[in-house]
Amino acid sequence: MIFTGRGRARFLDAVTGFEAAVTERDGDRAQRAMQQIQRHFGDADDDQPARVGPRLAALLPEVPPGPRGLVAVLIGACVERGADAAVCAPHVFDGLAEALGVAGEFCERWAATGGGDLPAPDPDAPDGDVLERVGQDAADGWFTLPQWEMASVAMLNRPAVRTALEPALRTGLLDALRAVQEASGDDFKCLHHALLVLDEEPLVALHRPTGTGYLLRMTGIGDNFQLHTLLADVLIGGGHVPGQAPSAQEAAVCRDAPGQVPTTGAFNLVTPGGEWVWNEGTPTDIPVVDDVRLLVLDPPPYKRGWPAGRFFPGMPGDLVLERVLGADETREWLERCAPPR
Repeated sequence: MIFTGRGRARFLDAVTGFEAAVTERDGDRAQRAMQQIQRHFGDADDDQPARVGPRLAALLPEVPPGPRGLVAVLIGACVERGADAAVCAPHVFDGLAEALGVAGEFCERWAATGGGDLPAPDPDAPDGDVLERVGQDAADGWFTLPQWEMASVAMLNRPAVRTALEPALRTGLLDALRAVQEASGDDFKCLHHALLVLDEEPLVALHRPTGTGYLLRMTGIGDNFQLHTLLADVLIGGGHVPGQAPSAQEAAVCRDAPGQVPTTGAFNLVTPGGEWVWNEGTPTDIPVVDDVRLLVLDPPPYKRGWPAGRFFPGMPGDLVLERVLGADETREWLERCAPPR
């Protein structure tokens, strides 16, 4: 207990020392203070990271580009321990936008100086040859991008952050990310999926074998594996359509319970135009028709299983049934859909 108490005090002392070192532009002292913050983070009281997260977020623009990503990761860890994500997120997203832009410049310079396989985006990886080809600033953007991905996902795990994210900023981040993905071949899948998560999003699901339709609302669903299992839970488990319903545990891990459990697909997810909606994608793959996402549920063409769970373990998700559509309404929707292939 004595050691733990000292660790708690040392954590706050290290944070205060880091703030002073950054303000005074003392890089060596800032590095030592950051090492102490990391060392004593686990000993901090639960309320300490909650207080420290916004302090570090406000300091983030003053931190040099190289170590800035590491500070962002620490802010994400503070959010996971109670810091206000809505306060921290704007600073983290500003840093993410800058890092994505500079990472794009890295890819362009790399291609212009001979190309070849890009080095893995590891903060400890830059060497003299890389720096000579692209320069320090561009290297910082590329090599710290995984840290910005980690910190940003920690912010986006919180629904308040996702719903407050301005559409123009979300679009700008996605555009910058796609430019990096296309130039580098690296998918940065976690960041991409997190930026695509929908909240309070209406969904019309048409179960073609029974000719029935359902208006649902989805929130915090990271991929279509999760959506698929929740559709089966709500529609089959709710007694609306025939089939093998997921177990209570399979459904729970897709909402807010920890872990993963095996499950089996109940449907084939199809767009109104007849294209498959792959489980590996996200709900944004479902087209919007008359201001609502429209999905057709056909029988599965083959048996397929996967681990039921959440793409983002820290992001609770849900799918709720708002109402069963009337027969005429369902028929009108189905008439607008291509026949099964």
